[in-house]
Amino acid sequence: MANIKTTLFEITDEIERLATLCAETNAIDKELYTKYEVKRGLRDLNGKGVLAGLTNISDVVATKMVNGEQVPCAGSLYYRGYNVKDLVQGFLKENHYGFEETTYLLLFGELPNKEELEKFQETLTERRTLPPNFVRDVIMKAPSRDMMNSLSRSILNLYSYDSKADDTSIPNVLRQSLNLISQFPMLMVYGYHAYNYRKGDDLFIYAPKPELSTAENILMMLRENKKYTKLEARTLDMALVLHMDHGGGNNSTFTTHVVTSSGTDTYSTIAAAMASLKGPKHGGANIKVTKMFDDMKEHVKDWEDKDEIRQYLMNLLEKKAFDRSGLIYGMGHAIYSVSDPRADIFKKFVKKLAKEKGFEKEYQLYETVEHMAPEVIAEKRKIYKGVNANVDFYSGLVYGMLDLPPELYTPIFAAARVVGWSAHRLEELKNVDKIIRPAYMALCPHRDYVPMEDR
Repeated sequence: MANIKTTLFEITDEIERLATLCAETNAIDKELYTKYEVKRGLRDLNGKGVLAGLTNISDVVATKMVNGEQVPCAGSLYYRGYNVKDLVQGFLKENHYGFEETTYLLLFGELPNKEELEKFQETLTERRTLPPNFVRDVIMKAPSRDMMNSLSRSILNLYSYDSKADDTSIPNVLRQSLNLISQFPMLMVYGYHAYNYRKGDDLFIYAPKPELSTAENILMMLRENKKYTKLEARTLDMALVLHMDHGGGNNSTFTTHVVTSSGTDTYSTIAAAMASLKGPKHGGANIKVTKMFDDMKEHVKDWEDKDEIRQYLMNLLEKKAFDRSGLIYGMGHAIYSVSDPRADIFKKFVKKLAKEKGFEKEYQLYETVEHMAPEVIAEKRKIYKGVNANVDFYSGLVYGMLDLPPELYTPIFAAARVVGWSAHRLEELKNVDKIIRPAYMALCPHRDYVPMEDR
């Protein structure tokens, strides 16, 4: 049995040989993509996506018309037609949390009045519960070091507890969606505690409090002393609002549309979206940013020396620093070329939180890199559009200041984006009854079968 286990997790010489064969067989000449006008990544050279669908849920704006020509502009994000910046200002002016209100907006298309919001909050609150013994039988068993995988497993297991799991009618999918939106913080935090318990830490499982907002409950359930400041909760709430949705074309939301179009169940759909979001090029980007800055802090002796910082950024691009990928993580976006509105909004909260937490020096380093990186990238790379800090650039710093463990950085993103996924799933079910199946050009020539003895 020991040998079998070793074989399962070891890359043997035979696997290496077969991997080489696999790589050689699958290689496609890059020039063929240009020859056949294939839009790799479903985007053109300017980053504009191939039109694959229609949506009423959110709009990402990065260009404007000037003298009949489309030119880059400061980015804007709209939820159901409302500018996110205006929504955030409204929450601040009225001094209340925004996650629940924005959830209502994305799901139902309109901002709720006071009575509608209170009723909706009650609906979410009564669904902040898990099936009997779910924590013991699912979350506590074989907890994973990767919280996204643990969450996906928990979501798939919820299928077994749902007598109408395969019903894809709008009322039933809405019920399932509201359940998952309400349960997600619990699945996330409990999964984290379960893994730490297996490592020898104390186990504490707190039930969510009905009078608290989603952001407050996350902080309360996560911390052993249950304490948090108003600014901490407000900042986390804003992070959730800003991450809720980003058009229909982002990778995980497009995954939601693709998987929904096959007619599968809600739990499988959300698990598929989770698998997409986990990737370091999508939801996992904020962890990469944090690790990059950790490495920068080790190698840059004087955080105020701009020449030293500049050299480190050059080393990143020349694949001489950090993970040697040639990337400055947190810089650049598939759509935005002038500014990411989410980063602009978030930055104001980051500065306040940095002052409260005593992280002014770290914040200044981030701000220096934000201003310097586009210049360095422009010098070293041939780029077709502008480069700016995206929302992931600052989110890792914020989560660190909130004392959130790195293992939960991407799950926090998912706790917000599950709202958008749910809205897009409902939209796909309502409007499209056709499975998504794009075309791929086959390059391999047809061949005659060769008998074994003639090979």
